[in-house]
Amino acid sequence: MSTLSFTSLGAAGTVTGSKHLLERDGRTILVDCGLFQGIKNLREANWRPLPIDPAALDAVVLTHAHLDHTGYLPRLIRDGFRGPIYATPATRDVAEIILRDSAHLQEREAALANKRRSSRHDPARPLYDVVDVEQTLDQFRTSRTGKWFSPTHGARALYRGAGHILGAATVEIDWDGTTVAFTGDLGRYDDPLMYDPEPIPRADYLISESTYGDRVREHADPAAELLRIITSTVERGGTVVIPAFAVGRTQAILYHLWTLKRDGLLPDVPIYVDSPMAINAGELMRAHPAAHRLDAARTDEMFAVAEYVREAEASKAVSADRRPKIVLSASGMATGGRILHHLAAFAPGAQNTIVLVGYQAVGTRGRSLGDGARHLKLFGEWVPVQARVENLHMLSAHADADELIRWMQGFQEAPRRVFLVHGEPNAAESLRHRIDHDLGWRAVIPTQNQTFDLS
Repeated sequence: MSTLSFTSLGAAGTVTGSKHLLERDGRTILVDCGLFQGIKNLREANWRPLPIDPAALDAVVLTHAHLDHTGYLPRLIRDGFRGPIYATPATRDVAEIILRDSAHLQEREAALANKRRSSRHDPARPLYDVVDVEQTLDQFRTSRTGKWFSPTHGARALYRGAGHILGAATVEIDWDGTTVAFTGDLGRYDDPLMYDPEPIPRADYLISESTYGDRVREHADPAAELLRIITSTVERGGTVVIPAFAVGRTQAILYHLWTLKRDGLLPDVPIYVDSPMAINAGELMRAHPAAHRLDAARTDEMFAVAEYVREAEASKAVSADRRPKIVLSASGMATGGRILHHLAAFAPGAQNTIVLVGYQAVGTRGRSLGDGARHLKLFGEWVPVQARVENLHMLSAHADADELIRWMQGFQEAPRRVFLVHGEPNAAESLRHRIDHDLGWRAVIPTQNQTFDLS
C-alpha cells in the first residue's frame, strides 16, 4: 500500500504561517498557506523558499481567510503554483479583501524602504504584489460545507462549519481510505455572531490548532466588560482605542456595542470604525447571511451604531480629535495599518484606554502592550504608553482549552494520533496533556518540516 505522509511547513511551534502538507504517490495537497507574523526571524521565514516545489503541488485547501492561513498564497503563485485553491464561498470573498490589503501593504513597505534606504536589498521588493493577488483569485474554486469535492486524484474533501470567522471551516480529507481532519481555527461555543463549530464523527488522524491550549477563559460578560471600560474612560475624558482584526473581531465588538446602545447603557460618544478592510468585511455579512446568526434587520442595526472612516484624511482627523470616543481600527495585533497612528496619538495619555480583544502573537506590538510595555516603537520613534491597557480574552474568536476538548469529544471513536499545531510551545504541550488525561488519546507536537507516516 502506498504511503500517506503529513508535514507541517508552518505553524509548528508557533501560531502563524499555517501550511500543512499531505503527500501520497507523488501527489500533494497543501492545507492552508499562511504568512508568518510576529518576531523578526518568523517574518524572515516568508522569504525563504519552501522545501517543496510550488509548481508540483496539486491543490491548496483553505480552512479560512485570516492572513496566517492565506497570506502566503500570492507568493506561492509567484513561485509557480498553478493548481486550484479550494475554499468555502465566504472564505473566498474574505480572502480577496485580506490578500488585496496585504499586497498593498507589501508594496507600500517596499516603497518606503526604498525611499528611506532602510533595506539591505537595493531595491527593496515586496514579497508579492497586486498582480500576484489577481492571479491567486483566478485560481480559487469554491465548495459549500457538507458537500464532498476532489482536490486531487484519489482524494475527496469535506468542509464543516468551524465558527471562528465568516466562512471558516474544518476540513476532512479522505485519501484512498485514510481520513485526515484539520480543525483550522475553531471558534467559540455560544458566540453571538458565529455558529458553534460542528463535530466530526471520525478521522484516522486529527491536526488540531492549540492557540489557547494552555488557558480557560473567564466567563465574564464581554458587553459588561466593554461597558465598564468605556464608562470609566469617558468619565476621565479619554478615548477607547481597540486594535481589532478587520475580519471577525470588529464585527463582534460592534455587536456588543449595539446591544449596549439598544439597552440605553452606552455613553453617548462617537464610535468610529477606521479600517476600510473592516468596512468591506462587514459588507460580506450581508452577502453571506447563512454564514452567521444575525438576520438582515439586526445586521443593519448593528452596523448603524458606528461611523465608518475610509479616507486617510478622515482617519487623521479622528486621531487629532481629543474628545471622548471609541475607535476600532486594524490591525488586531498592531503590526501595521491605521491603528498605529491612533496608538501614537492616544497611548501617551493616561486618560485613554487601549483594549486588546484577540490573540497577540509573540513579537507584535499587541503582545508588548499585553505584557505591560511602557514604550512602543511607532514610525521609528519610541512612544510612551501611559494609557491603561485592558486585555479582554473572552472576546477572542479562538476556542479555549475546554472548548477544544469539548469539540474533540464529538468524535465517535479516537483518532490514531492527534498532531497539535498553531500554538506556542507551552500552549501545545498543555493541550497535549489535557488530551492524554481527559480523552486518553495519543497526541504529538510536530516540529517544523518534520514528516510523519500516516499509513
